[in-house]
Amino acid sequence: MAAELPDAIARYFAADAGTDADTIAQCFADSAIVTDEGHTHVGRDAIRRWKTEAASRYCYTAQPVAVAAQGDRTVVTSHLVGDFPGSPVDLRYIFLLEGPQIAALEIVP
Repeated sequence: MAAELPDAIARYFAADAGTDADTIAQCFADSAIVTDEGHTHVGRDAIRRWKTEAASRYCYTAQPVAVAAQGDRTVVTSHLVGDFPGSPVDLRYIFLLEGPQIAALEIVP
């Protein structure tokens, strides 16, 4: 990876590369919140469904290219390439960490 990531975030991107929704969900705190494509998903079960649905619709790879602190958040810019409309694209993943887990994630252009 081009960017040095905090452990919880590195685990998320490693799990995302494998597309296993259960492994991805385990990166998050029990009551975590994910906002992606205008939808909010609350809790591990909802996050698991979100990743399962995304994996069934699109095949993609995400390569983190930059990381920056923004207050209490960590912003990772990632280059995505896949079979989705608008590919390739750079997206910002805005993480809020809670100890060794992710408490919140927002994915935006």
